[in-house]
Amino acid sequence: MQMAHFSKTGIIATLGPASESAEMIREFIAHRVSTFRLNFSHGTFDSHQEVLERINQVRSEFSHSISVMGDLCGPKIRIGKIEPGTVLNDDQEVTIVVGNEAGNAEQFSTTYVDLIKDIESGQRILINDGQIILGVLSKTADAVCCKVLVGGPLSSHKGLNLPDTRLSTKAITEKDWRCVDWAIEHNLDYLALSFVQYADEIRTLKKYLAEKGSNIKVVPKIEKPLAVENIESIINVSDAVLIARGDLGVEMDLARVPLVQKQITALCRRLGKPVIVATQVLQSMIENASPTRAEASDVSNAVLDYADVLMLSGETAVGKYPVDAVKSLGHLSRTTESFLEARNEPRPRIDAGADLAGKAAAARNVAHLLDEVPAKLVVASIESPEIASLLGKARIDVPILALCADQHIARQISLNYGLISVYQPGRCESFHRWVADVDHVVLENRWADKGDKLLLMPPLSVLACNTTGAIMMHEIGK
Repeated sequence: MQMAHFSKTGIIATLGPASESAEMIREFIAHRVSTFRLNFSHGTFDSHQEVLERINQVRSEFSHSISVMGDLCGPKIRIGKIEPGTVLNDDQEVTIVVGNEAGNAEQFSTTYVDLIKDIESGQRILINDGQIILGVLSKTADAVCCKVLVGGPLSSHKGLNLPDTRLSTKAITEKDWRCVDWAIEHNLDYLALSFVQYADEIRTLKKYLAEKGSNIKVVPKIEKPLAVENIESIINVSDAVLIARGDLGVEMDLARVPLVQKQITALCRRLGKPVIVATQVLQSMIENASPTRAEASDVSNAVLDYADVLMLSGETAVGKYPVDAVKSLGHLSRTTESFLEARNEPRPRIDAGADLAGKAAAARNVAHLLDEVPAKLVVASIESPEIASLLGKARIDVPILALCADQHIARQISLNYGLISVYQPGRCESFHRWVADVDHVVLENRWADKGDKLLLMPPLSVLACNTTGAIMMHEIGK
């Protein structure tokens, strides 16, 4: 990856039929993709393993680290089989039952076994991403009677949303637990948890991972109104947060979605957690070779909101122009980042807690120092994901080369804004040896040239006793 392709805002690419080849994976990495997403809603464990083997093969060719995220399906609520040609008309009544029986315009079924228990009169039921809207009139022990508020064609197995209903179903299904075990066995870096409503759901998954000896990081997907209500407690127990705007736009007033995005990105920045903006980022590029003006504006606003990462879904999984989508996203992000750097706004405080307050202040001091003394790169020895996140949240104007002795952590910190993460095994005892290693890595990868200035944050092991840290300027080759 060359600096000409480096947007500090990271890119997650979802792999699918359009992008699973080694050649495509290689091209993605060369254009700033920092994380690959395996969507467990599609495919089998065998097919995912084949893709993961290709990722492992290709990422071994690069000096910097690339992570892999598994996306858990969660409790998908769908309707059953529907007779062909079925149409629901406005103002008609329709009955919903639980089961698998074939349905029509008078009655159809749902796979959600707790529908009758959870639903209440006056609440809405949305079908096919809100294309059809039902209002609940009443319920019995066996069925829910609804009025069609917005009608339309009804076809088999479409998704069903309950925006006004508190679901009793768990965020992690039996299928999800099998996916979790597969992710542990194959050493994935992240698990995205769908349909989160409460912080305890994240704690449950993290406890299970810990009991299995896994340090996979957990990323809740914010796609339910109740998750927005509980957002601060969710962020506090998470390793990163994903704003899934698609389901949010179905489950709540669409006008609120951009405001929720701003609320969550601001909160993640204050609390020092990476935040991902996802869904319909460059949706038109599934079919078209360039984004729309609206999409360009949307991407720019996500960068202005201080998103750490933007995620491509169908654009790279099944789209006609997957590489163009990645290139376009990088170009749009870099352009907005340059605008932010030129504007040079004050950097807000990072509320990282008492145990990390000193390191948060150091990260902000690095950003302020570079405002006065320009450098090509920041090179930091990273011992924990929290430090990497704080450097990302400081919104440093130049890329951060993060050197890490733990391979798994090196991959996981690649999700942070502005980071190029490099696995550097072994413990260096000499400051001069560490600086020589830095020069070698930087020059070998052409991330900077001889004579360029670097801002160094060396490991404590090469500093004098009782030193809590250091920030120093260095000229490559001297």
